[in-house]
Amino acid sequence: MPSETPFQINIPDEKLRILRAKLELATFPDELQDIGWRHGAPLEDMKRLVERWKNGYDWRKYEKELNQELPMFTRDIDVDGFGALNIHYVHKKSETVDAIPLLFCHGWPGSFIEIRGMLPLLTASSPKHPSFHVVALSLPGFGFSEGAHKPGFGLDQYAEVTHKLMIALGYNEYVTEGGDWGFLITRRMAAKYGGKHVKAWHTNFPMADPPTWKSPLSFLSYLLTPYSAEEKAGLERTVWYRNKSSGYFVEQSTFPQTLAYGFTDSPVALLGWFYEKLIIWTDDYKWTDDEALTWISIYWFSRAGPGAAHRIYSEVSGDFYNLGRTSYPTIPMGASYFPKELLLLPSAWLRRLNNVVIESHHKSGGHFAAYERPEELTEDVRKMFAKGGPAFAVVPGKSGYA
Repeated sequence: MPSETPFQINIPDEKLRILRAKLELATFPDELQDIGWRHGAPLEDMKRLVERWKNGYDWRKYEKELNQELPMFTRDIDVDGFGALNIHYVHKKSETVDAIPLLFCHGWPGSFIEIRGMLPLLTASSPKHPSFHVVALSLPGFGFSEGAHKPGFGLDQYAEVTHKLMIALGYNEYVTEGGDWGFLITRRMAAKYGGKHVKAWHTNFPMADPPTWKSPLSFLSYLLTPYSAEEKAGLERTVWYRNKSSGYFVEQSTFPQTLAYGFTDSPVALLGWFYEKLIIWTDDYKWTDDEALTWISIYWFSRAGPGAAHRIYSEVSGDFYNLGRTSYPTIPMGASYFPKELLLLPSAWLRRLNNVVIESHHKSGGHFAAYERPEELTEDVRKMFAKGGPAFAVVPGKSGYA
């Protein structure tokens, strides 16, 4: 089995020089008066961020911080029909010998950086809560992982490469946590490898199909049960997302290559496309300029290039809104609901066809919950696997406690 290689981020000086040269040549559009955020990232914000990226932002400082905080590695993983892909991942073990192996799976426009706040919390040892051995990969085409080189790399392949990484690390039995695409990938893993390998799964992006007439009792209950105030607000948020903030999904799902030219040649185009999401998809999270630029720089300097990651939409989009086409997992599931998530559906829809053993409802937090609210999401995961919790000792011999 291929061995792992320790990894440190070390972007060549030439790439930094090219980035600055491109930023020097930036040309900005005009902007309608008093338009605010209604048309996307405001011109004033974009000019400020470009100036900071060009003349004040120190990538080397944040590169060093990531290298110091996150134990990173790469390893070749064979994917059926696609050959070996070199996968980048964070892997930190707890000092607790019987810690629970946990896979963390990000989505778009996220990356491995989303585990940053949760990593020291999840791996911490205490008699008061379970501890975890944590693996957080860069999905193929994201961050510093190699991307697929031919079409057809769908949800099964993302699930396969992620599962095989856990097996290669010696984690034959493990649990998962994922949001955004990480939800769909870990859901597929729970359905495909559940029971034998994946023992339980947790998500902060709980999607579910509504009941239909094919299940008469559930459909009747759906029609007759009034929504709670939280559910009404969630459905309003879902409508807002679909009507006002999902245009990117259509373009990335249909012609990702067209976007790739702009993202690969223009750091300003990449910045505008991403910064908009970082702001309006979070719950009033106070991004610093350097924080946002680090998030976006990981895409700019990514191994497969800034035009690669969003191809996942064209390859996997059929599974995004049509969950009922595939089998439902039967292993224990946990769900966290944050009020500024993009799709917020009644929790009864999720419980209808999944083995939901625990759910948490929060008063704040948005799409990037692991990054915005690391303490809250960590506590949700701990409760699921704690002593007395619904999934305690679900991984044989790995209680999470000393």
